[in-house]
Amino acid sequence: MRAVPAADLPAGAVYEPKFDGWRCVAFVQPDRVFLQSRHLRNLTPYFPDVTRLLRALPAGTVLDGELIIWDPDRHRTNFVALQRRVTAGRQLLVEARDRPAHYVVFDLLAEPGGPLLDLPLCVRRTKLEALLAAAPPPPLLCPQTADVDEARRWAVDWEAAGVEGVIAKNPGGRYELGRPGWVKVKTRSTAEAIVGGVTGSLSTPGVLLLGRYDAAGRLRYVGQTMPVGEVGRELGQALVRYVAQRRNADERSPWPQPLPASWSGQLGERRPLPYIPVQPTVVVEVEVDAAFDEGAGRWRHRARFVRVRADLSVYDVERAVGF
Repeated sequence: MRAVPAADLPAGAVYEPKFDGWRCVAFVQPDRVFLQSRHLRNLTPYFPDVTRLLRALPAGTVLDGELIIWDPDRHRTNFVALQRRVTAGRQLLVEARDRPAHYVVFDLLAEPGGPLLDLPLCVRRTKLEALLAAAPPPPLLCPQTADVDEARRWAVDWEAAGVEGVIAKNPGGRYELGRPGWVKVKTRSTAEAIVGGVTGSLSTPGVLLLGRYDAAGRLRYVGQTMPVGEVGRELGQALVRYVAQRRNADERSPWPQPLPASWSGQLGERRPLPYIPVQPTVVVEVEVDAAFDEGAGRWRHRARFVRVRADLSVYDVERAVGF
């Protein structure tokens, strides 16, 4: 079941924090535990610590939740450590020992007696709480509240700990596989970045590739925007003007061409992204959420273009971190 973005939380719902992790459905079978990502990818080999924990649950149990790794030094979730699980190879068990993963469960989809999809969420939640209370030791139960003001405080107070926002759910709703039925309100703020490349054309750019300079003066890739739409024409004029003013133009970008698929920070399949390098002199303000990977120095989710900051130079933009 999926959540659709919204500007504010609806009344009359139950609310849960949205952790910065990987969505995962866990199938507890008689002889094994199978972990499946939102993109139907098999995550089982990468999380032996989680599968070992879930083996204590009755066979036939199916859970929906979020895989997270907690960073005790920074007191927040660590998305980069999740990504390392997929690439760790022979060091996987070392990763699992040094940075154990946790499974935050928010729904019970089946029990040994059969599927629970048609039951109201409030009934599934009651069953889930009873199941985890009897498990030795249990996975983590996702917090839930019916108080919308408390949920809004979560979005603010828990942002630094890696909570991206709040999910609102109908307490009487059934679980609809693959369909939108929940509401997602993300914690967002604005930031400044430098345009280092665009997709589409210079006259009408589609997506902006964003950068920031590090302490050594190198332009580092920090993320990309959603398609800018009609605003692209006005923005494109500024980019063309800057490019046209260059002397002895060197169009080589400090970033790989095309942009590597892994730079998107997503688990699902992505393709390398061809782009047009531009002179890094245009500063833009963008709206971003809390999913910032300090280790990689990038926003994981696409930013929303707000405006050109003609009043700022590239030297006014915050330096890149994590490199």
